[in-house]
Amino acid sequence: MRIAFVFLFLGLIIIDILGQDPEKIGIIEHLDELVPSDIELVDVNNEKVQIGSLFTKPTVLNFVYYRCPGICTPLMDGITELVNGSDMVLGEDYQIVTVSFDFTEGADLAMKKRNNYSMLVKKEGMEDGWLFFTADSLNVSRLTQSLGFSYKKTGSDFIHTAGLILISPEGKITRYLNGTYFLPFEFKLAVIESSKGIPGPTVNRILQFCYSYDPVGQSYVLNVTKLAGVLIIVIAGLVLLVLTVKPKRKATN
Repeated sequence: MRIAFVFLFLGLIIIDILGQDPEKIGIIEHLDELVPSDIELVDVNNEKVQIGSLFTKPTVLNFVYYRCPGICTPLMDGITELVNGSDMVLGEDYQIVTVSFDFTEGADLAMKKRNNYSMLVKKEGMEDGWLFFTADSLNVSRLTQSLGFSYKKTGSDFIHTAGLILISPEGKITRYLNGTYFLPFEFKLAVIESSKGIPGPTVNRILQFCYSYDPVGQSYVLNVTKLAGVLIIVIAGLVLLVLTVKPKRKATN
C-alpha cells in the first residue's frame, strides 16, 4: 500500500514537471549546426548583407532590440567589459555581431546604438569588429529559429533572455554563453574553440534548469518548484529502493 502511494505521488510530480510549456522563452541550443548563409541582414548604412559573408573569423552573435528598456543594456554592457578586458584583438581574433530581433527597427537605431557603444569601448577595432544589424520579419524569424532563440512580444516591448552565441568561420554554432555577465577565461576559450570549429557544451545549462527568467524583474530567479520536484523524486526513489530491497534481504536470512 505504501509503495502504491509513493508511485502515485512520484507520478504526479513527474507529470507536473513534464507538463510545463516546452516552448517557453529562452534559448534551445543548436550546437554543431550550420547557420543558413543566405539569411539577409541590414547594416547601419542601410545596405543588405548575407550573414554567410560575415563569417570570416570567430563570431560572437547576440540578439537585442535597440529600444529595449531592460535586459539588453546589461547584456551590451557585459560585452563591452569583455572587449575592454580581453587580451584578444577585436576585429582580428574575433568579431561581434549584434542583431535586433524587432523587425520594425531600422538602420538609424542600429547606427545610434553603435555610436553609443563606440564611446564606451576602449580597445581599437570597434569600427570593423562590432557590427550592428537589423532585418525584416522573415529573416529575423529564420535567424532566431536557426539559433534557438525564442521571445515573446508584449505590447510594444518583448520578453526575452540574454546571452552570446559563438559561430565558427564556417558558420557552425559552437557555444552558447548565457546571461549578461561573462567570465573572461570562459569567453576566450569559447572564441578559441570557435576558431577551430569545436562545439562545446554549455555549463550554464544546469543553471538554466535551476533558474527561470523573471520578465517582471528582468532577472533570473531560483526555480524552487523544479528543485523541490527533483528532490522529492530522489527521495521517493530511495524509499522505493529500501522498501523493495530490504524484504529480499530478510528472506535470504
